[in-house]
Amino acid sequence: MNATYDVMIAGGSYAGLSAAMALGRALRNVLIIDSGDPCNKQTPHSHNFLTQDGQTPAQIADTAKQQVLQYNTISWHQGLVSNVVSTPAGFEISTAAGETFRAKKVLFATGVKDQLLPVKGLAETWGISLVHCPYCHGYEIRGKATGLIANGDMAFELCRLISNWSNKLTLFTNGPSALTAEQAAKIKNHGITVVEAEISEFEQENGQLQNIVLKDGSKHPLEAAYIRLPFKQHSDIPQQLGCAIDEQGYIEVTELQQTTVPGVYAAGDNSNKFRGVSMAVAAGTKAGAMINKELIDETF
Repeated sequence: MNATYDVMIAGGSYAGLSAAMALGRALRNVLIIDSGDPCNKQTPHSHNFLTQDGQTPAQIADTAKQQVLQYNTISWHQGLVSNVVSTPAGFEISTAAGETFRAKKVLFATGVKDQLLPVKGLAETWGISLVHCPYCHGYEIRGKATGLIANGDMAFELCRLISNWSNKLTLFTNGPSALTAEQAAKIKNHGITVVEAEISEFEQENGQLQNIVLKDGSKHPLEAAYIRLPFKQHSDIPQQLGCAIDEQGYIEVTELQQTTVPGVYAAGDNSNKFRGVSMAVAAGTKAGAMINKELIDETF
């Protein structure tokens, strides 16, 4: 704990591990601190990542961790980062267990946390048959009876998007529709039914959606549904350090993954709305390379 690492990475999933590999191959001393709580832990399969299509998120992460830790300058610590303080030499990092570490640079690969609505069955189906992204899940549920849970402009855009994967769509606005007359007409012309009653339950079995139950007592048999849930940063430490957060809730970063605080970087879902393993891996590789360059620039 008395050593000063070149880089501390908070978060050991795809972005964090990818950055660590780039830094390890650049001979940097790296400490990864991970709490073991990824947001996609319930998702059965990962897609759109070449060579890994169809693997579980855990399988991809486990393989990546094994490969990354073969570089002897990379260390793994199981724990939760609870505080990061700027110092003249870099940063002092504290964990929830009371440990203290020091590093010259910090990378937050802490991801985001979805805010699940208090509706029965939502938590059990989330990421399995109640999903957010057609590029992640659309092929597997193509052509199935599918619900779309949204309202207003988001609902209209979701109808347009998902119609590419299925023509058996029902839009649930979960309350009075906020669609414009023009939007409602276009949705109707594409054979999409709009249901305005509020949702009371997602009936499911082992995560597989069976019915959407409404507060008026009616049931709608469905095999899958899309919903766009709000999220929050998994860690509020970047904001406490002074990192700017944009209006959508993401950490602001440059093209090189730098935050608005010198020496602090961010990569992955916490700073990129394109949520996906391949996107996180790419951002992590870029962050690792840019952190290494910054370290070189400071000494040569």
